Amino acid sequence: MIGPFDFSPDALAREALQLQSKLGAGLGTLREVEDVDYGATAREEVWRDGKVVLYRYRGESTPAARVPLLISYALVNRPYMVDLQADRSIVKGLLARGEDVYIIDWGYPDRSDKYLTLEDYIERFLGGAVDHLRREHALDAVNLLGICQGGAFALCYAALHPDKVRNLITMVTPVDFHTDDNMLSNWVRDIDVDLFVDTLGNVPADLMNACYLDLKPFRLNLQKYVGLVDILDNKQAVEDFLRMEKWIFDSPDQAGEAFRQFIKQFYQANGFVNGGIRIGDREVHLGMVEMPVLNIFAEQDHLVPPASSKALKALVGSEDYTELSFRGGHIGIYVSGRAQTQVPQTIHDWLAQRSR
Repeated sequence: MIGPFDFSPDALAREALQLQSKLGAGLGTLREVEDVDYGATAREEVWRDGKVVLYRYRGESTPAARVPLLISYALVNRPYMVDLQADRSIVKGLLARGEDVYIIDWGYPDRSDKYLTLEDYIERFLGGAVDHLRREHALDAVNLLGICQGGAFALCYAALHPDKVRNLITMVTPVDFHTDDNMLSNWVRDIDVDLFVDTLGNVPADLMNACYLDLKPFRLNLQKYVGLVDILDNKQAVEDFLRMEKWIFDSPDQAGEAFRQFIKQFYQANGFVNGGIRIGDREVHLGMVEMPVLNIFAEQDHLVPPASSKALKALVGSEDYTELSFRGGHIGIYVSGRAQTQVPQTIHDWLAQRSR
């Protein structure tokens, strides 16, 4: 016996037998596994601009909320992490509580989209979706939920059009891009992004994925696949694993010009904190965000450290600012068991208090 680990011949033999049993069961499990997909909730297309589509999600009952909730996700992954499967769906939780949920799907940019700018994404696409909902619901303003990079877009839009956003929710959203613990920011802060984009055009999805996986190389490139052995005898667990893998690697390319502008203005210049973010010919000032703000961040987030998100409090002009600290990581905030109740309930209660 060495410390807490047993390396005796008997213990090693038992472990070898257990591994053999798991691998043997896995042969049967993999034959039974069905094709997996994500997106568990019924939806319908209600608006489109080119490749960008606005979907309305349908729950089991008619929404009770009078003001629709529009979700703006990041560009780097598909937005269905918030509706991954029936028992892991923030969307389903919001619908069950009476919210009227919409998601903007940015689509898959191709070479024809190389010159799309941040103004296209924020004013044309996100703004177009907001204006559609305002017309359809006969409202002056809607509720906006921005997630990760989509939260940065939501902050820009709310600052430029405060009259069109009734309540703003940001989730795992980077605000201060120069915190010491922001590894991703430290990587890209000094790259020649002009040479990068001029050479590649659009930024390949596989390159982006490799960067994100290398932030935690042991955990994301090795440990999770070693851990797969432990669930090979559980069909449901294997399907859940494969569904997550499919989502991770189903990533769009990044439109080159928008990528260039985002890296320069947000990651390199830290524009939310230092000023200077320009969307088209207008400058973004977070002091113009005067509507109620709910800021949700994850305590173990390796992509958007809590300090990066919490910087929002000192920058917005709102006198109604609330924070929710979630015990989990960047992905766990959508798919963990705790998230299924805590996140939708917090959002619903917070919105309900401001609808009276």
